[in-house]
This record gives sequence, structure tokens and C-alpha cells, in this order.
Amino acid sequence: MALWDELKARGGGLSRRQILVGGGVGIGLVVGWAVWPRAYAPNLVANPAETIFNAFLKIAADGRVTVAVPQGEFGQGSYTALPQILADELGADWRTIAVEAAPISPVYANRLLAGDAVEGQAEGLLSGISRWAVQEFATRESLMVTGFSSSIRAFEKPLREAGAAARVLLCKAAARRWDADWLACDTAEGFVVRGEERLRFGELTQEALDFKIPDPVPLRTGRENRLVARSLPRLDLPAKIDGTATFAADVRLPDMAYAAIRQGPLGEARLIGYDRKAADAQPGVLGVVDTPHWVAAIATNWWAANRALDEMKPRFAVGGARASTARITETLQKAMDGDGVRITKQGDLAAVYRGQTIHTADYSVGLAAHAPMETMTATARLKRGALELWIATQTPALARAEAARALGMDENDVVIHPVLGGGAFGHRLENEIAGQVAILAARMSRPVQLTWSRAEDLTHDRFRPPAFARMSAKFGPTGLIEGWLAKIAAPSTAVEQARRMFAGHGTARTFLPDPASADPHAVAGALPPYGIPAFAVDHHPAEIGVPTGYWRSGAHSYTAFFTECFIDELALMSGIEPLSFRMQLLGSNPRLAHCLATVAALAGWQGGVQGSGQGIACHSMADSHVALVAEAHVDGSQKVVVDRVTAVVDCGRVINPDLVRQQIEGGILFGIAAATGAAIDIKDGMVVPRNFAQLEFPVLANSPQIGIELVRSQAPSGGVSEIAVPPIAPAVANAIAAANGQRLRSLPLVPGAV
Repeated sequence: MALWDELKARGGGLSRRQILVGGGVGIGLVVGWAVWPRAYAPNLVANPAETIFNAFLKIAADGRVTVAVPQGEFGQGSYTALPQILADELGADWRTIAVEAAPISPVYANRLLAGDAVEGQAEGLLSGISRWAVQEFATRESLMVTGFSSSIRAFEKPLREAGAAARVLLCKAAARRWDADWLACDTAEGFVVRGEERLRFGELTQEALDFKIPDPVPLRTGRENRLVARSLPRLDLPAKIDGTATFAADVRLPDMAYAAIRQGPLGEARLIGYDRKAADAQPGVLGVVDTPHWVAAIATNWWAANRALDEMKPRFAVGGARASTARITETLQKAMDGDGVRITKQGDLAAVYRGQTIHTADYSVGLAAHAPMETMTATARLKRGALELWIATQTPALARAEAARALGMDENDVVIHPVLGGGAFGHRLENEIAGQVAILAARMSRPVQLTWSRAEDLTHDRFRPPAFARMSAKFGPTGLIEGWLAKIAAPSTAVEQARRMFAGHGTARTFLPDPASADPHAVAGALPPYGIPAFAVDHHPAEIGVPTGYWRSGAHSYTAFFTECFIDELALMSGIEPLSFRMQLLGSNPRLAHCLATVAALAGWQGGVQGSGQGIACHSMADSHVALVAEAHVDGSQKVVVDRVTAVVDCGRVINPDLVRQQIEGGILFGIAAATGAAIDIKDGMVVPRNFAQLEFPVLANSPQIGIELVRSQAPSGGVSEIAVPPIAPAVANAIAAANGQRLRSLPLVPGAV
């Protein structure tokens, strides 16, 4: 509580307005939280012959080690990387490791993300108080959040400590049997060992609980019998291959019905009518449920339910003007021409710019869909006043709250059964489907599985926001950049999404700024990684009338496009080839500079000369660094084709190299899909792409050759699931400029457009 003590000591000099940090954290709230409990007991359930060691670990008498994972598995490998950390400290045999989803509990709150959420909302002492307060809120509310490249960064330390604590207890139990010093014992492959003596973990579980854990718990040293930095097999793959893995659509319950849903156009849509007789005439239809904002058909199978909705022809009224791409463009342009809010700055930019030649360029990005393979799906059963919910969610506590609020019941009467997810990318941070399926189960008095169609999933996505950027820079006498200004018009997406997610939670909303205010997260990643004496980043908030949300890598996905395309243009203006130009500016970022130099060597960088079709880009985020070289061209049908991508990544200590490579490769393909696929167009409140084919995503036949090199590093582990997304679009755009001389400044990349 040193921070709180400092606040009290300085309290006389702080106004009430200053104390309302983080958008409204009152002093009384902080005082109240200061006396709350500081520790929480694990709420795992022990199966027969299992012993609970701590909130992350159970060991069975047969030696099976079960790791409770507080992050959802959406294909990113959290069910492998996180158990691997604990198993390494424990000294377990990887063949004995099992995984279960951690239950909702304060123990598993993602405090890292909670603290990051209020970054930039206050300064100095108040910044620290704001961060502490929101982390305390997240803990007490059990805010378990998967995403934002946070899994290892948030949970490596507690998982290591959990594994180490169990190892110490097992060693002490074995030492008592051997009448030896426990410090002379070690663990390896599921055994406690001392010389030639060996005892299985399962033999010692009950005795181990007789002992105390030293503080601090000693972590492992040395390289023998270690599991980290090894490409161990994924634990989720066998079940996915043989079909026994349970996704939301795989849940089967007695007497279960299947539902499809129709929601109105974008905006404040209100259901005004539908043809109920047409639904009843469809074979297999069991009923229709409507609310003011949506209507669902329930049937013996999903196809029948969805066909019934087609025949019902639901009608909606929308208040105000309907959303359209043209209106979005107009709104962003007005925001850009209006006053912005300075988010970050260094040096006297006005003095640097005064009376000098300033180079400028405008860029834009459009809406982008998450479009995971699995559409929104959930199953609910209401029985004896308790609701069970099977759902793949990135925020399980909020899914529970959404379902409870929909039925007006206590959250303690809702049980969440987390299942595997077929992709997310931020799409499952919000949980409106939890409330919808809860209502359906209650109205139908039977279990119901609700699945959104692909068209519904695309129409009601929380899109990656569009953004405009006006970039400007001034060269110094040596030809390097002396001044830099990034003016970015974009929605305040983080604030907007947080207000939706915490709509029913008054305390949470006290942390949030006004929806129309500037949002530091809307320009995240816009701070250039280069050594520029004077720079500034301005946010021009824009309310576009279309719901937006977090999309893989967030604002970095467009701010890196603005930065890395503009730096390329400046390099050409200066007469210095793009790699050398960047390297001269990266003296304060040696890890990123090393990635750049290495990728240039591996890719056979030709200097970005005309006709080479090579483009280079780099980026840093989530404590990781990446550099890419892309080779691309425009084909005869005027489509951008990416032929080859080489990536070099420094993500600190690597837990599982294969998982990292999978995430880098997936991020590259994800970024290419958004950069070269079809634009998300909105006409009269409706999204035009309605299926995967219309999105024009890459397929195996036209995917590029990808090479990935991981930098060996002992720096703390960084995030990898998003790091490759931001730089791939500018690398491809720079490659097209080097292929045919055309500078494409808008995403998606459309040859012929400027």
C-alpha cells in the first residue's frame, strides 16, 4: 500500500477533481478497496484421487498433472504454452499433463490488461493510483480476459510460482521418507529424485500438503530437465484431429432445440413485424421468440430454424439515418479537419516546423471484420432456477453477467462451461449471444443452442474501426527526420466497447471517460519507434454510427500502416534506401534494429529499388519486436498478390518455438487477408459482404511462401499472437510501390486507388 500511503501524505495538495482518477475512481472507493482481502482461495474441484496444490494445479494418485488454464483456447495455443510453463517448474512428464479451463475466480483476473486499460488517462502519482484501482476492480470482479497478446505476459509468473511451490512440497515429502535434506532433492519427468532414488509424484501428493512453502518460493535454475524453449506437442490437437474436442456447436443435451436469429440493420434497430404463420408452416419449427431488437426461430435442427427466418421476413425500423460507408467517410474527414487532442509529444514541434518545408501524406483504412471460422454459438439450459451456459468467450465473467441480466437472476445462479473456440481475434470479448440464448432457453423451457449465420455474424461484428491519418515530417540538415506529427481521426473504440461490455456495472463505468472524448488506445502504436527529436500524436475522435471493437492488434493494425508507409516515402524523398534510412533512426531501439538487419539479410533485400517488388516494415508491441520483408506484385486482374514474406521476431524468452511460429504465420496471413481482401462496405445499414467468398480472403493456392526466424533472447517473454499483423500491410504496400511505382495509401490495397 505504499502508493496509497503516498496519496494520503500528499492529499492536502490534491483537489477532488484530481482524485477522480481514471475517469472517475472516487477516493471513497479507493479507501474501501484498501481494506478488502488481499488473497483468494482456489475454487478448483478435485476429482476422485486428485489433490489440489494451488489455484493452478492438481495432481492425481496415478501421476496425472492437471493444469487450470485461465485463458480461453481459440487456436492460439494457450492450452499448451501455459501448462508448459508450470510443468517446467514442476519437473513434470509432458505425457502426463492434462488441461482444464479455470473456473471464474479473482485468482485468474487479468491484472496486466486491467492496468494497461487506463494507460494514459492520468499522469504521475495519479497514474499509479489509477492503475492500482482498476487492477483491484478487475480482481474483485474476476475479470478473466483472453486477448491482447497477454496470456504469457500476464500469467507466466503465477504459473511458475505455482509449479515451483508444488515442486518444493513434493521434494519435502520425499525428503521425509528418505530422511534427507529436501534441498538435495529435485524433480524430473514426474518423479522426485535424489541420486538413484526416485518417487512418483502420485505417491507423495497427500503427504506434500503437510509442509509449508518458503517465501519467496525458489524457481528452477540450470538447463537440465527443462521443458521451456522446446517445441512440445500441442495438448489441444489430438482431440481436434479425432473429433472429440468440444466446441460450442458440439454440445448435445437431452431434448435440445436449435435456434437461428435475425437482428436489425446497424443502428438503433427495432423489430416491427414478421410473418409468424410462415414460420409455423416450416417443417421442424418448434416456436418463435421475439424481443424489441431481434427475433429467433427454434426448430429440431438449425437449417430448419434459419429457413423459417427467411420465410418470416422480419421487418425493422431504425431510428435516425442509417449507417453507410459514405457517411463514415464524411464523419472521419470532418473529424480530421476539426480540433484534435494531443495524446503524446516530445520536444518543441511547433518550433521545428515554423517556417520550414513540411512533407505530408494522407492515409486511410476501412472497416475490417474479425470473421473467425466459427460464428457466434452458445448453448443454454435453465433447470431448477439455475442456468448453465456452454460458450467460447474471451470474458467468461462478463458472459455470466450478460446471461444473468437477461433473465433478471443472480450471477451466482449461472454456471459457465467454457469450450474451445474456432478463432476469436477480439470477436468474443462481447457476449450478447449469452443473453440471447438464455432468453431462448427460458422461453422454450428446454435447452437451446443458438448459432448465428455467417451473414448475421458479419453484419453484427464489432469491426476494426476505420481511420484517417494526416502524417507530416520535417527533415533536418543531415537528411534525417527532425520533426514528426501524426494526426489520426478514428472512433474512441476502447471507450465505446468498454461501455457496452460494462453496461450493467456502475462501478466499472466510473473508470471510463466520456464516449466522445479522445482515446489513447485509438492511436496506440502511432508513437514512432524511431529516434526523432520532436514529435506529437493527436487523436481526432469520430462517432461513425457503426459499432467498433478490438480487432487483432487493435489500433496498431492501422497506426503501423501509417507510420511504416510514411517512413518509406520519406526515405525515398531523402534519397536514402528504406532499410538504411530506418537503421539510422533506430539507435535507441537495438532489438528492433537487429530484427531489421537480420530480415534484410535473410530475404535478400535489394534496397527497395524499382522493379524489385520488395517492401520492408517493422513494428514493436506487447514487449516484442518484428521486421518483415514482403515480395508482392499486381496481377493481370489488378489484384495485389503477395508472393513471399520473411519475418524476424524478437519476443524475448520463447516458451514453445513452434507455437510462436504458428502465431507469426497466422498473423501474417490474417494481416494479408485484411490488406488485400474485399472492403467492408455498408449500404443502408447493412454490411455488403455476407460470406467468406465475398470477403475474398487468401486460400492455400494463393498464400505466400513464409519464412520465420526467431531471435534468441533472455529478455522477458513478449506477446506473439498479434505482433505480425501490424507490419504486414505496410510491407506489402511498400512492395507494390517498389514493383510498379504506385503508392497505395488506403486499406484494403486497391491498385489504381490513391
